This record gives sequence, C-alpha cells and structure tokens, in this order.
Amino acid sequence: MSESNTAPTRSSYRVVLLGDQGVGKSSISLRFLRDEFHEHNAPTIGAAYLTQTLKVGDRTVKLDLWDTAGQERFASLAPMYYRTAQGAIVVYDVCSKASFVRAKDWVKELKTQAPAGTIVMLCGNKIDIPDGREVSIEDGVQMAKDKGLIFAEVSAKSGQGVKSIFQAIAEKIVAKDSHSANSAPPQDKGIRLSSNEKASSGCRCSSQQTA
Repeated sequence: MSESNTAPTRSSYRVVLLGDQGVGKSSISLRFLRDEFHEHNAPTIGAAYLTQTLKVGDRTVKLDLWDTAGQERFASLAPMYYRTAQGAIVVYDVCSKASFVRAKDWVKELKTQAPAGTIVMLCGNKIDIPDGREVSIEDGVQMAKDKGLIFAEVSAKSGQGVKSIFQAIAEKIVAKDSHSANSAPPQDKGIRLSSNEKASSGCRCSSQQTA
C-alpha cells in the first residue's frame, strides 16, 4: 500500500483569547493551567503566553495560548496574535452588557481579518454571579448561531466549565486539521452537550461553527 501524500497534522495549535479588560481572560487561563483563581489579577500588558497539553482521541496535542490585553490601547496589537491562530476564544462578562457588545466587535474582526477556517468560540464568564447577570444564555446562543460560533458559559472563579471549553475547541481544531491533512470534505464534528452532560461538566457548550 503506497504512502499517503497528504500533509501530516500538527502537534501544537495556537489559540488566542480576546475580550474587554476585566472579563476574566487571565482568570480563565489560570484556572485551566493551574486550577487556581486569584480575586485580583494585574491587567495583562500586551499578551501573556502559556502552554498546556490535552488528549484529543488518541493524540496528545499542545495548545499555545495567547491571553491578550483587554485595554483599548492594546487592541491594535491583537492581529499579531490571531493572524496565525487556529482558534480564538472571545470572552465576555455575563454581568456586563457592554462587554457582550464589544464581543460582537471582536467576532466581526475575526471573521474579516483572521485566517479562513479559524475556529471561534464565544464564551460568557462569571456565571457564579447569577444576580448580576445582564446577558442571558439565550442572547449568547443566538449570537453564536448567527455568527457560526461554538458557545459556552463558564466560571473562572469556581472552575465550572473551564476545562471543557478548551477541550471543545481543541477537538474542533484537530478535527478540522485532520480533514485538511487527508484532503477530505470537512464534516461537522460539533460538540453539543446534552442536558445531563451539562449538569455533570458545568459547561454550557454548543457548536454552531461553520467551516
């Protein structure tokens, strides 16, 4: 049997976190990498680089995470990080309508300037503060459906759903990469958690990602 001429799949993937200052991007990253939460984190300057490995099927892959600064003065630097990324997580604070509006701007920018096929997740953080909620789950789901995104809600403070979002985006990226390497038509491997799975994992994830 002859060797396949298709390109090998990657062993590492770049994922960039985008969103307003204070939405909890750094807290999400810290919870994922070290299972820690700090009530007060210093604002990120430029971007912070972190790595973590995950199992996707029978493969071990490395995520190269770029946690970008949320301050407006650093917004022009974002393309430096997402233009070579395979995935992007746009984070908003469910207790801040303004951060959700800004998330729409980030999604629009990614859709027009990021590489074609970049996997994009919309992620609402701080669901541990239910009384302060300004953005409903339905709002997030609808935006994800309209824009073709993966959607999830998490709490960096409690850890609810955090690991699941990185697993979800890693699986989606690897699936797309594998299809490309095999020169096969892309198939939807979207991750949809049932109500029972939501209860056990804490991640309200759905996949509306389009190729």
